[in-house]
Amino acid sequence: MLLEREPRLKVLFLVEGFTDIRFVQGLSEISRLTLVVPQRQFHESKLAERLVQSGAQLEVIEVPGNRLTFQARSFAQLLSRAGRVDVILAQEVLRGALNANLAGLLRRVPVVMHMGIAPVEYFRCRRERHQLGPVAAAVGEGIIRALMTVNGRLSTRWLALGDYLQGIASTYSTRTEIGRYYGVDTDVFRPADEKEKQTLRQKLELPRDRFIIFFSSRVSHEKDPETALLATARVRQQGLDAVLLNLGGGYEEFLALAKTMGLSGTDDWVLGRPPAHPVMEVMNYFRASDLLVQASLAEGLGLAPLEALACGVPVVATAVGGMAVALKGYADLTPRQDPDAMAEAILKVSREPLHAREQALRGREYVIREWSRKRAFEELRGSLERAARSRP
Repeated sequence: MLLEREPRLKVLFLVEGFTDIRFVQGLSEISRLTLVVPQRQFHESKLAERLVQSGAQLEVIEVPGNRLTFQARSFAQLLSRAGRVDVILAQEVLRGALNANLAGLLRRVPVVMHMGIAPVEYFRCRRERHQLGPVAAAVGEGIIRALMTVNGRLSTRWLALGDYLQGIASTYSTRTEIGRYYGVDTDVFRPADEKEKQTLRQKLELPRDRFIIFFSSRVSHEKDPETALLATARVRQQGLDAVLLNLGGGYEEFLALAKTMGLSGTDDWVLGRPPAHPVMEVMNYFRASDLLVQASLAEGLGLAPLEALACGVPVVATAVGGMAVALKGYADLTPRQDPDAMAEAILKVSREPLHAREQALRGREYVIREWSRKRAFEELRGSLERAARSRP
C-alpha cells in the first residue's frame, strides 16, 4: 500500500475509454475515489472484474451508451457530483477533459488532466495508414488542437507522461507537470536468472530453447507490428532461431497480419496470447523473454520498455516520441519503419548478451530512480493536493 495515512482528498476520476487497473488501484490508495467510466469498456477490458479482485476501495459509476450518449451522461454525472469532491481528474485531454473542465468551471472545482499519449501524432497515424481521407484528417486534427487549446486554458493543472509529452503540453498551457501514470513496480518487475527464466517458460508454455522476442503492444494505428515482424523474419534468415510473441488485445489480428504479409512459416515463429493480468501475470512474460521490441509509428512514452528494463531484459525500440528521449543510453534505438536496422539491433543483442544485459540493468537503475510506482503515486498525490488548494 502507498498510504501512510488515511486518504482525505476526494477525487472524481473521469475515464472516457479504457484505463489500467494499476492506475485505478494506486489512485484509490491515495484518495477517496469515485470512478466515472463507460459501461461497455469497463466490462470489456475486465477492469470491473479486476477491481473486485484487487479489493480497492472506491465508488464506481458506470455510464451506458455510445460515444455521444456517454458525452452527455458523463457531463451530467460530473455536474451533479463535482460539488462533493476536492478535485476532478480527467483521463487524457480531449472530449472527456472538456466535460471535466466545464463541470469544474460551473461548480468551481479544480480540474487536473493526465495525458499519456500525443493526440495529434497518434491521430496522424490514422491518415498514414489510410484509415482517413484528407478532409476527415484535416478536420479531425483541427478539432483535436481546438480541444487541447480550450482544455489547456481551463484546467488547473496538466500532467504529462514524461518530458516529451510535457513539451507538447507546455505549448497549450503554462501549468504543466510531469506525471508518471502508474509507474513500474520494480519489486515484481525484477530480473530473473537463467534457471528462473526456464521455469517461467515452462509454466507459461513458451519455447524453452529459442530466442523469445516480446512484442507486448496492442495492435493499433500508432503501433508498427509490420516492422517487428519483418525484422524477426530477417534475423531468422540469418540463423537466429527467434520467435515473436504478442500479448494483449488484438493478438488474433497480429497473427492474421503475419499471414497477410506473406512471411514464411509464421505458424512456427509468430505467437499470440490474450492479455495477461497486469498485476499478477504480465511481468512473468517480460522475465521469460530474451528481448523486448517496441516498434511504433508514434509513442508518448511507452511503459512496456521501462518494465522490460526493470526486469533486466534488453530493449530494441523505435526512436520516436518519448522513447527517443527516455530510453537513450538504455535501449538500442532504431529509425522509424526500418526493419533492417531493427534486425541488426536484435542480432547485436543475441551476439553480445552480456553487454546487452549490462545495458538493461543500467536501465533498471534508471527505472528505479525515475519511474518507480511509489514515486509515481507520491507525485500524483502531491499534484492533486496542490490543485485542490487552488480551488477557484
